[in-house]
Amino acid sequence: MQTSSHVFSSSHSLTTPLNLRRQLHHKPTHLRRPPSSCLNLATTTTTTTATAAATAATTKTKQIIEDEAKVIVGTYARTPVVLSHGIGCKLFDVEGREYLDMTSGIAVNALGHSDPDWVRAVTDQAHLLAHVSNIYYSTPMIASDFSAALTFFSLVNRLSDITSSLVDLAKRLVSSSFADKVFFTNSATEATEAAIKFARKFQRHTRPDVKDPPTEFIAFSNCFHGRTIGALSLTSKLNYRAPFEPLMPGVTFLEYGDEQASRDLILSGKIAGVFVEPVQGEGGIYSATKEFLYSLRAACNEAGALLIYDEVQCGLGRTGHLWAHEPYDVYPDIMTLAKPLAGGIPIGAVLVTERVSTAINPGDHGSTFAGGPLACNAAITVFDKIANPDFLSSVSKKGRYFIDLLTKKLGGNRHVKEVRGKGLIVGIELDVPAGPLVDACLKSGLLILTAGKGNVVRLVPPLIISEQELEAGAEIILKCMSALDGSN
Repeated sequence: MQTSSHVFSSSHSLTTPLNLRRQLHHKPTHLRRPPSSCLNLATTTTTTTATAAATAATTKTKQIIEDEAKVIVGTYARTPVVLSHGIGCKLFDVEGREYLDMTSGIAVNALGHSDPDWVRAVTDQAHLLAHVSNIYYSTPMIASDFSAALTFFSLVNRLSDITSSLVDLAKRLVSSSFADKVFFTNSATEATEAAIKFARKFQRHTRPDVKDPPTEFIAFSNCFHGRTIGALSLTSKLNYRAPFEPLMPGVTFLEYGDEQASRDLILSGKIAGVFVEPVQGEGGIYSATKEFLYSLRAACNEAGALLIYDEVQCGLGRTGHLWAHEPYDVYPDIMTLAKPLAGGIPIGAVLVTERVSTAINPGDHGSTFAGGPLACNAAITVFDKIANPDFLSSVSKKGRYFIDLLTKKLGGNRHVKEVRGKGLIVGIELDVPAGPLVDACLKSGLLILTAGKGNVVRLVPPLIISEQELEAGAEIILKCMSALDGSN
């Protein structure tokens, strides 16, 4: 069994007092619970101090929540917890309570919280250059340069050793995938929007003599591709879509896995692209079959449509493979990435083949912030750790262990219909809404998510999680299952 969550951390970790405290999982002094005393003489004083501290902390939580309501648009139904800091797979709130995090910021914090190498990549780059826009080329931070006081002249003298973090990250993504080129964005939904534009432009580029080239798209049941208008048009959940209709026309939703209906519509000649998640996250942790993806690939080849994989949540090591589609051996024309890529700093990416890239010209698309030095340098650190074959092997091993463990512990519960998943993207399907279980786990120090129609528990812990932590999480879920007995 693993005993350390930072198994693959570099030996170049920061050694400042702050980082030593983080690595040792020490809480800041002002957040620690007052120690209990075994001396009767101190009982009154200790109890009074603890009560006062608890009251102050509760007041602080309440105040922060109330202050936010006054100035922040109410788009989020937040859990009434105010988190203050995190270390590894643990999060802490302003009241000093500790939580085991099996949400990873919705599958974002693949390396957990406060990974020392990630922290160094971000802070070192911020000291040098954070943003210049895509009007200019830029260079990244070189860690060895920053070990000494970096002056303008020493940087100029070492320009020959410096390459662009944007280019370095793109090279990594290209060399490890089907793709030939990369377009960077700031988020997943922007990556979807870019993929929509690229697919339509590709159709115009490859059919110059056709007056009305294909412009429509296929998406599937239980899918999620984003919240901006184009991406929302490709998202199946009615409650997400209805308040903002009419959306982008020309999107048809088919049943996830329906080979014949997909083939028939693709061959109609109207379809510019097919959006599909190899493993659906928001939709309920459903995995595509190889036969389904192969059928889509074959039909797209025949019709000249583009096959577009959304690996925003399931990609970059989450399934135990670098890319979720790898074991299927069926490759797309375009793939969107985002969530874990920069470890918590906003970034997205659209990976494309050369023939798709050829259709895109300067001015066809752009972004002020995308591909900046700060985000790309952070992403290089994340990518290099996750792409390590030993790291990926550990994710696969822990995923199998976790699914087996949950199946054994929960298999006899009358509310559990199925435990499913790949790697460390795991779903527990229930016959009742999962909300009461999520709330009970929160009170017991475990953070989990829902998916599907609200009846699936979604577990997407940091990929560095240890088997001991997986066991602790499974035990909390088991103990909290009784919260579902009052559900309808």
